[in-house]
Amino acid sequence: MCAVVLAAGAGTRLRPLTDRLPKALCPVGNEPLLDRALDRLAGLGLTGRDRVAVNACYLGDQVVERVGDRAHRSVEPGDPLGTAGGIGNLRDWIAGRGVLVGNADAYLADPAAPPGPDLAALLDGWDGDTVRLLGQPAPDPTEPGTFDGHRFVGFSLLPWRLVRDLPPTFGDLVRAVWRPAEAAGTLTVVPYPGTFYDTGTPADYLAANLHAAGDGNLVHPTASVSGRCHRAVVGAGAVVRGTVTRSVLWPGTEVHTGEHLVDVVRTADGLTVPAG
Repeated sequence: MCAVVLAAGAGTRLRPLTDRLPKALCPVGNEPLLDRALDRLAGLGLTGRDRVAVNACYLGDQVVERVGDRAHRSVEPGDPLGTAGGIGNLRDWIAGRGVLVGNADAYLADPAAPPGPDLAALLDGWDGDTVRLLGQPAPDPTEPGTFDGHRFVGFSLLPWRLVRDLPPTFGDLVRAVWRPAEAAGTLTVVPYPGTFYDTGTPADYLAANLHAAGDGNLVHPTASVSGRCHRAVVGAGAVVRGTVTRSVLWPGTEVHTGEHLVDVVRTADGLTVPAG
């Protein structure tokens, strides 16, 4: 078994935030999403360059620097190859193994299990030959993009027999692997009981941060707060002199006296993005 964290996408729905950071490095609960994904894999015993790979493309130098020596780094030239192309580009590294594939932008939180073991059901008893998806019941089981009435929640298991045929060209796993496996009766959805956000939009990104904060505030120890915070996530080195309500402040952000931020994300250079 090996694992791949997909972190190459441009995160267009999260712009203009992703004009500054690749989506995989946007902080949730004051921790980059990519770090959350790698910690989750480490909780399953999947660590190091031989067992874990991260792909990168959009603002890829930032992703590569953040990964460091924690994983094998697969840098895609030009435009991102998509979820299937990214895996196809790693065929030589995967080299006959089954692969646990996770989206870097997936926020998962299961209070019943620490990160890593919350994916145990996905791996438990896997035969190495079928496709498994982590899923949650969809509000409308008939809506497009669902599998057996479930929406995909960020992680899947792929057998080598399907990975070895993926070309290193643009493609997505839905059409290249998941739907064909579903049609062949070799796809299983494993229910995920925790909380999931794909963090793809400002609204979902804010919701994931507020979930990480719980019922109170999540303030980095190096932040300075002389104003007031209500269900806010305050990043490293941020300075709050005004009032912040249901908002996210990236590292180095300032909120001036008299300002009242509500339902927004603010960056260190003053960009303020409404989450509505």
